Amino acid sequence: MAASARPRGRRRDHHVAAGDSAQPAVRGGLRGRVGSVEVLAAVLVLVVVFRAPLSRLLSTPGSQTWTTVFVSVLTQAIPFLVFGVVLSAVIAVFVPASFFARALPRHPALAVPVASAAGVVLPGCECGSVPIAGALVRRGVTPAAALAFLLSAPAINPIVLTATAVAFPGRPMMVVARGLASLITACAMGWLWLALGRSEWIRLPHRPELDGMSRWAAFWAAVRHDVMHAGGYLVLGAMAAATINVFVPQRWLRALGHDPALGVLTLAVLAVVLSVCSEADAFVAASLRDFSLTAKLAFLVVGPMIDLKLFAMQAGTFGRRFATRFAPATFGLAVVVAVTVGAVLR
Repeated sequence: MAASARPRGRRRDHHVAAGDSAQPAVRGGLRGRVGSVEVLAAVLVLVVVFRAPLSRLLSTPGSQTWTTVFVSVLTQAIPFLVFGVVLSAVIAVFVPASFFARALPRHPALAVPVASAAGVVLPGCECGSVPIAGALVRRGVTPAAALAFLLSAPAINPIVLTATAVAFPGRPMMVVARGLASLITACAMGWLWLALGRSEWIRLPHRPELDGMSRWAAFWAAVRHDVMHAGGYLVLGAMAAATINVFVPQRWLRALGHDPALGVLTLAVLAVVLSVCSEADAFVAASLRDFSLTAKLAFLVVGPMIDLKLFAMQAGTFGRRFATRFAPATFGLAVVVAVTVGAVLR
């Protein structure tokens, strides 16, 4: 028995020794990784080294104007963005999707305008409306109604309309035009899906990252996710708006802005590219001084319904077959409705 115990002890000592020798290798591998701290340190070192040329660059009138526009857009937009993200997380986590299923009419054609109008009392940005619409479809709500809600909620909720009023002081018709054009577009797209949509185009959504979490944990996870994503796109949008205002030749903007058709198409495409959150896009649109109110209205109607981040989110939630059909149709219809409403309310 004693003899048989010794080899076991030797084997255990051998494993411990092997583990001890392997541990520094793992630690060394971890030391070799480049993380965010290392990147930040490198950036700070570069800033210190090139402090003089950077100071000269930032002291130019163009750079100072760029910084002023960028900071002003962020300062005005961030409170609306944060408030909208928090409310969106509350709705996504604490309000059961079955409530919406019971609240909607059973007839799909009637459920579409009701779901569209629900965006008035259910605030949230487009980042939150996509998972909510996915949950509605998963709980048995007709896809047409869920898609109408997806389009309307980011555009006609009270936070967005209030932000629009703040961004366009003295122009209450911009608020009315945005709400009306967005509501019409959402209803029309819902009815269009009823007429032409196919169930096989939609892949039923699932959000495994929130499964198994408590409500408060899921709430904070949703808030962190939406703030990081929406905030990042807001920064990019503010940078692009400042760049357009400062570095793009004003004669180009005046030429595009003075041509009604080109101005509308330019800002509609710009809304897709910039991907600014709906709580903040009104401030970006207001800063584009050389474009008409109708072109700015197209920017405000198109942006919350289809942009680059929304296309990616819709493709990830409902599938690529859905996104490649739904996005172009939404863009075209939103532009037409915005121009029509802009002409009527001018």
